[in-house]
Amino acid sequence: MSTGLARRGVCLVISAPSGAGKSTIARALLEAEPGLALSVSVTTRPPRAGEREGVEYLFRDQAAFDAMATGGELLEWAHVFDRSYGTPRAPVEQALGAGRDMVFDIDWQGHRQLRAALPGDVVGVFVLPPSLADLDARLHRRGDPAAAVARRMQAARDEIAHWREFDHLVINDDLQQAVAAVHAVLLAARLATSRQLGLHDFTR
Repeated sequence: MSTGLARRGVCLVISAPSGAGKSTIARALLEAEPGLALSVSVTTRPPRAGEREGVEYLFRDQAAFDAMATGGELLEWAHVFDRSYGTPRAPVEQALGAGRDMVFDIDWQGHRQLRAALPGDVVGVFVLPPSLADLDARLHRRGDPAAAVARRMQAARDEIAHWREFDHLVINDDLQQAVAAVHAVLLAARLATSRQLGLHDFTR
């Protein structure tokens, strides 16, 4: 549904413990919504096999990352598992002003900083696994070493404690239903009266 009016874009943040499915949900939304763009984060970790500069991430060393952070070029940033991650400011602000929506695959710290930087533009969805036992099994199936799984499980408990900071919560016990639920959040956010420009003149 569309009002036909110009509108400001939406920052749709999807956060979850590692292994709960946030990246899979984000990819499914991108396939379903051609006009939706993924915010490409900058990171200090090295590229993995098949990853491309500017597609999966912007790869920078720590000194360059720190310069971006102190220079105000990042909307949010965090240090996660011995690596730094952040969101470049310029492409996000350009997209919002042009009425384009962006999806963010970031953690609760990034969500908090992004909401502070762009009040009124951020809609947050927190994704939970059906249970911690299910999450543990998913991480083991990915082939992570036992020590890495244990560390991620502890981090998951800490992350889950922040679910109240988000606008919506989705339990990913069925991927198709979880994707549909997050898609519904995006569609509703687009119709928020505060985001639709020119409503006053239109309704007159």
